[in-house]
Amino acid sequence: MPFGLTNAPAIFMDLMNRVFYQYLDKFVIVFIDDILIYSKSEEEHEKHLRIVLQTLRDEQLYAKFSKCEFCLDQIPFLGHIIMFF
Repeated sequence: MPFGLTNAPAIFMDLMNRVFYQYLDKFVIVFIDDILIYSKSEEEHEKHLRIVLQTLRDEQLYAKFSKCEFCLDQIPFLGHIIMFF
């Protein structure tokens, strides 16, 4: 569906929820085109990151590397600052 149409954000959000349904609230939070991957350790985070990137590839969806941030202790997400301890 072209993004110029009114329902495009809702349809894309539905697509992302369907793509990541098995990982939602386990280690992934998705809001439209923002994907937050959270983990307890760096090793676990690497595993989760590989799963998410492979899932995107399998569904022929892509993440723009220049817009990605990895292994952060503090991140802005949907207008909130999330800190990890």
